[in-house]
This record gives sequence, C-alpha cells and structure tokens, in this order.
Amino acid sequence: MKRPDWLTIETPSPEALDSMKRLLDAGHLHTVCEGADCPNMGECFAQKTCTFMILGNVCSRNCRFCAVTHGRPLPVDPEEPQGVALTVQQLNLHHVVVTSVTRDDLTDGGAGHFAATIKALKKTVPDVTVEVLIPDFRGKKDALQKVIEAKPAVINHNVETVPRLYPTVRPQAIYERSLELLQRVSAAGILAKSGLMLGLGEQTDEVLKVMEDLRTVHCDILTLGQYLSPSPAHYPVVDYIHPETFAWLRQEAFNLGFLDVNAGPLVRSSYHAARALAGIQVRRKEAKVYG
Repeated sequence: MKRPDWLTIETPSPEALDSMKRLLDAGHLHTVCEGADCPNMGECFAQKTCTFMILGNVCSRNCRFCAVTHGRPLPVDPEEPQGVALTVQQLNLHHVVVTSVTRDDLTDGGAGHFAATIKALKKTVPDVTVEVLIPDFRGKKDALQKVIEAKPAVINHNVETVPRLYPTVRPQAIYERSLELLQRVSAAGILAKSGLMLGLGEQTDEVLKVMEDLRTVHCDILTLGQYLSPSPAHYPVVDYIHPETFAWLRQEAFNLGFLDVNAGPLVRSSYHAARALAGIQVRRKEAKVYG
C-alpha cells in the first residue's frame, strides 16, 4: 500500500542528529525516538528534545506493531537515572518525557527505576516537569504506586488499539488492565494520558468507544496517530487515515471532555507533550482566577 502525500516527512538535518546522538552516547542513554523509528525524530532532535527510554533497549514483550528490539533484557543500570537527569540539565529542557521497554523479567516491572529517575530529575533540575510513559507492570498495584508516589506531572499509558485487535496486535496486554491503571493514576490526582494508533483495521465506532472508556476512567490527555509498520515482518498497515478524520476525532474527543487532544498522521505519544501540559496548566490557572 502506497503512503499518501500527507505522510511525507522532511529529511532530518545530519548535524542535528549527530549532535544529539553524541550527547546521548556520552550518557550511555537510549531514546524511544531511535528505538521505535519515530518519524518525528529529526524535528525533535533539531529542537534538542527527545523521549528517554530507560531500563535498556531490549523489551521482554513482542508486540507486533513495535520496532523496539525484543528478547532477553540486559541488567538494569543503577547510574541511568542520574545520567538522564544530567543530560536533561545539559539540554536545558523544561519538560521531559521518560519511557521504557517493558521489563516483565523484573519483580516490579521497573517501577522502582522509574521512581528513581523521576526523583533524580527533580533533584538535578528542580524546575523541570516530568512525564512518564509506563508499561502496565502486569497489573501490580504496588509497582504502580511507586511511580505515583514519585509524583510526575503526567503518567501516560497507551491502550494502543481497540480491544478486538489485542489478540493479534498486543497479545501480552489486557485492555481492562490498562484502563484500571489509568483510573488509579487519575484517582491519585495525577494527569492521566493515553493514546491509540489508527490504521490497524479498527472501525470508527470502536475508536469512539475506546475514547469513551478512557473518559470513564478520567483520562485527561489523548493522542491519536497513524500506525506505520516498521518492517514487512511487523503488523501491516490496513488503512491510511485521512487528516480530516483525525481532525474530526480530535473534536469528538474534546466533546467527551478531554483536556488536551493531539491527533494527526504523524502524532506520537510524546509529540508536543510540553505544549499540551503547558496549555492545561494555563487553563487551570485561568479557571481559578475567573471561577
């Protein structure tokens, strides 16, 4: 299936890529931008921003849509949280997004390492706001609590697709478990965020139902993007979603009560994440002043 014109991506600047890669290599750090073949990597690297991927670069799961390497993960690097914090300080970031591979091999799924990274960031760069994109920790409530108690500004957990497609797209995940995680996040007073990939064969009514489910558990931030298959061995693209459909879904999501919605063919989980949080913070301040 030929990619439509609206998925044309500008060639990234080699200088921007090299500069960021040198900085990341110096800290022995990984990014999901590189690991997941993000189409926005050039734009983000040019702006000196990225999404850090902790707990190594080998995932214990094998979701059919994901480009991240899967297999036997490496030992956890105890110096990684501070390495992330120092790199964020060098980049002078005001908002940072941290994600990870899934680590089902660890007792807490890596939750303690997430908490340590959040704490290191807050100590080293006190003014930074922290957003984490976490796995489901196999539904372990005590693991999730470690992340909640570290108090990031946003906790993101993607449901990725509609429930009907879970057995073929992400067979090791459970839709209801993901909703429960998001509900616990929102109940703790932290902004809950989630996202879906479109073009996997889902129907519009199924997407709308997932959006309703997310609002039921008080998820406040939503991202919707086009699925792009990393290789012929991965799950195929069933359909390319027109930008007008993304615009319509964005409005439907706002109608459901989401505080921020980023929807478009090239949108990914952390794309313009800082802008989303800043917008919500401004609206909340205005509501307090005029409410």
